[in-house]
Amino acid sequence: MALGVLVLVVLAAGCRSASERFLGLAADRALRAEVVRGAGFQHLVLSRGDAAARTLHIYLDGDGTPWVGGHPAADPTPRDPLVLDLLGLDPAPVIYLGRPCYHGLADAPACAPALWTSARYSEAVVTSMAAAARRVLALRGAQRIVWLGYSGGGTLAVLLAARLPETVGVITVAANLDIEAWADHQRSSRLVGSLNPARQPPLPPRVYQRHYAGGRDRTVPVEVTRRGAGAELVVVTDHDHHCCWTRLWPAVLAELERERERAD
Repeated sequence: MALGVLVLVVLAAGCRSASERFLGLAADRALRAEVVRGAGFQHLVLSRGDAAARTLHIYLDGDGTPWVGGHPAADPTPRDPLVLDLLGLDPAPVIYLGRPCYHGLADAPACAPALWTSARYSEAVVTSMAAAARRVLALRGAQRIVWLGYSGGGTLAVLLAARLPETVGVITVAANLDIEAWADHQRSSRLVGSLNPARQPPLPPRVYQRHYAGGRDRTVPVEVTRRGAGAELVVVTDHDHHCCWTRLWPAVLAELERERERAD
């Protein structure tokens, strides 16, 4: 179709089980699904709300399942997508922007396991996601973006915010904002080929930022998020990497809305 948007049937025909389950969860939430062209890759895009909205909330998911049994996964699609639950609580027009090679697209010619393992936050990934986001903005005539990222999606939210001047806000949850400190904490290999938000220039002061970390998070400890979050860090002492962000989300969105009203 025009501008690289394909119907969902094309995607679903080649889905593996994790992708099929994910698409089923999206359908349960009445999200419109399409595939949008980025820069060298295709991306699943889910949407809901006013197609002509001025501001879009773009949600970015975690890393999913990069590895299975010590080997790169055949399908890295998230098995338990918390982001769909958060997105479902958001009354604003929302977009879910998928990563390259996720959601049944891992067999595409340009895909390689590095893109969901060591290079999951690489220049190629960020460039393609930025291109897909620009296409979504153009299709809907939107003028502003708020990025909302969970876990590794928060990593990408910070990296993408720097690429799109339409960005007015960044909210992350349990985000890996210093990938080198995170790898050292986990005693694992560093993500060679990935960009590190902690080494990027700070975002402009005009961009609203809140970075939420769970005091009980052992996957991405508070100190890892703190290294990239600066003064915008909010520690929620009784939360971990998964629990209980849906309870907090309405308050997070309410604070964002108050800030937007002040800015306007």
